[in-house]
Amino acid sequence: MRVMNLVSGSSGNSTLVGTDRVTVLCDVGVSKKKIEECLGSANFTGADIDAILITHEHIDHVKGLGVFLRKYPVPVYATDRTVEAVFCMNSLGKMDRELFRPFRPGDTIQLRDLEIRSFSVSHDAADPVCYSFTDGEKKACIATDLGVVTNDLIRGLQGCDYMMIEANHDVRMLEAGPYPYPLKQRILSDCGHLSNEAGGAFIRELLNEHVKEIRLGHLSKENNYPDLALMTVKQELLGNPYSPDPEELPIYVAGRDEADPMVEL
Repeated sequence: MRVMNLVSGSSGNSTLVGTDRVTVLCDVGVSKKKIEECLGSANFTGADIDAILITHEHIDHVKGLGVFLRKYPVPVYATDRTVEAVFCMNSLGKMDRELFRPFRPGDTIQLRDLEIRSFSVSHDAADPVCYSFTDGEKKACIATDLGVVTNDLIRGLQGCDYMMIEANHDVRMLEAGPYPYPLKQRILSDCGHLSNEAGGAFIRELLNEHVKEIRLGHLSKENNYPDLALMTVKQELLGNPYSPDPEELPIYVAGRDEADPMVEL
């Protein structure tokens, strides 16, 4: 099983997850050209993609979906209400509705040897979800764009060898920054985004003795710094039972504009 962050941040998100038998994209939040460029850095092409999973309909998760599907017509999995929201977006252009495979939050999707579980999350979108992926031996998860972490989500994502967890903003930067007050309130709400501290607390709940890589994802360009996110998350992990020194943990900030190295689990 392999995982590769293509891009992650407030301006666009996409991750490759696959096995020797199937390769999927989780979100297509940048242009087709950028997706192809990132895939090419690992000797993949758009033609290697067997399916797309969408977390929710915000533009930083679906921006390149329409153009990508017009060149590579693969199945797209998303919740019913997310599918409807996507088809209300004029910016995506014409898409073949027959490609879309709606499901309900909590459903499991089986694509050859890759089992994908969906989990409802709290975010200001039509019906957002996050995903876990397993080939029966290794497990990965992508959990960004959520305002609050539930016990059900923690239980569902236990045991991951790879995790992409949101560390969107530094609360003090956000509060002092240029965003209008309603937007600040939205980001800080239970339907917004996880702060660096909240992301670190979430990782602490999911930490295990066999985790191979942790990526901090969906960092805000305006309200965070990579080094600050990393430092704050590691502070939250002080005294954890698996690695008393957080500096020893394999935690990295996900690349915003270029792909991270492929991780073989």
